Amino acid sequence: MLNSVRHCGDISFHREHGDRIRRIWSRLQQCGLRDQCEWVKGRLATFEELQSVHSEQHSFLHSGLLKKESNSSCSTAALNMAFGSVIELALHVARGELRNGFALVTPSGHHASHSKTNGPCMFNSVAIAAKQLQDRIKVKKILIVDWGLRHDNGTEKIFYSDPNVLCISLHHYDKGCSFYGTGEPSMIGSADGKGYNVNVAWSGGLSLPMGDAEYLAAFRTVVMPIAHEFSPNVVLVSAGFEAAKGLSGYMVSARCFGFLTRKLMELAEGRVVLVLEGGYDLISVCDASQACVSALVGNEPEPLAEEELQRIPCANAIESLETVLKAQSKYWRSASSMLETVSLSYVKGERTYSAGTEAALVLGARSRFPNEPMEHDEDDSM
Repeated sequence: MLNSVRHCGDISFHREHGDRIRRIWSRLQQCGLRDQCEWVKGRLATFEELQSVHSEQHSFLHSGLLKKESNSSCSTAALNMAFGSVIELALHVARGELRNGFALVTPSGHHASHSKTNGPCMFNSVAIAAKQLQDRIKVKKILIVDWGLRHDNGTEKIFYSDPNVLCISLHHYDKGCSFYGTGEPSMIGSADGKGYNVNVAWSGGLSLPMGDAEYLAAFRTVVMPIAHEFSPNVVLVSAGFEAAKGLSGYMVSARCFGFLTRKLMELAEGRVVLVLEGGYDLISVCDASQACVSALVGNEPEPLAEEELQRIPCANAIESLETVLKAQSKYWRSASSMLETVSLSYVKGERTYSAGTEAALVLGARSRFPNEPMEHDEDDSM
């Protein structure tokens, strides 16, 4: 279930450093989660696997020793082991050999596109894994959720016209003034892929930082309804933890990341793979990783703060969520229906949804004439 790969060499000058992996691994051992997991042996990624997503030139250029400005002097084998391990874990889960998994690897990859690197991201491990699931075992529908603070611009580009891969990114946007300036809600995909790219683009700065209530609202109104409509066979998560408390000014708790993981496990019969991306405050990233792995193994969750469950999302978040729902309403029925509930707290929103569902069921039952057979009654009785 758990996959850990360590880098080699002196990489202390870059925040994508191996100590982050060692600290998370140590935390999982200390809290007993390591013993609840099955170890998946890593392997090297092949050149063909890298090239399934990246150009031949890109693959040749960056499968050698890394340039110092990108990351470190780590060997080709260490890098390929990280990417290959993500692929291997995804295949195990998709085949039903493991229930779910967490790939504890570095470097991050979600900003790498077909022929372009970005910071420490040279190869897009999540995208490569998704492509291998498509090509090798014919997985029909894959959901990729990226909850890191920075937009998954590389993953978006790779699958922008693919209707079989639904990409949902939750990220700091501020109307294009943040990080890479990408990830606007109007970017909904192209050609057959229209509607299969969803950008939850947070705007409004840090005057009222996004926290649990805002991320719960995003999952309640955007992520989960659209994901349920899509009905994926496998869920891959680019699990960056920059939005965790103590990192960027955002205030998402470790418990909330665990809760979001449990929500995603409602999809694809629980076939969920988390892949570590960003997040470099060691305490925060350890806390968040522990919460996510605890959710994956099925432990009893720690309750979220009642204040956050009852809190209405801030005005900036409401505006951001309404914007993305309007952009997606042409492609997903749930987007239109959820618009009216964006300004509700998580608890009230869930109650409203449940009440509406029950009312629809009652209305459906009462609308039938007495003794009228159901559409498939005859077939069911055979």
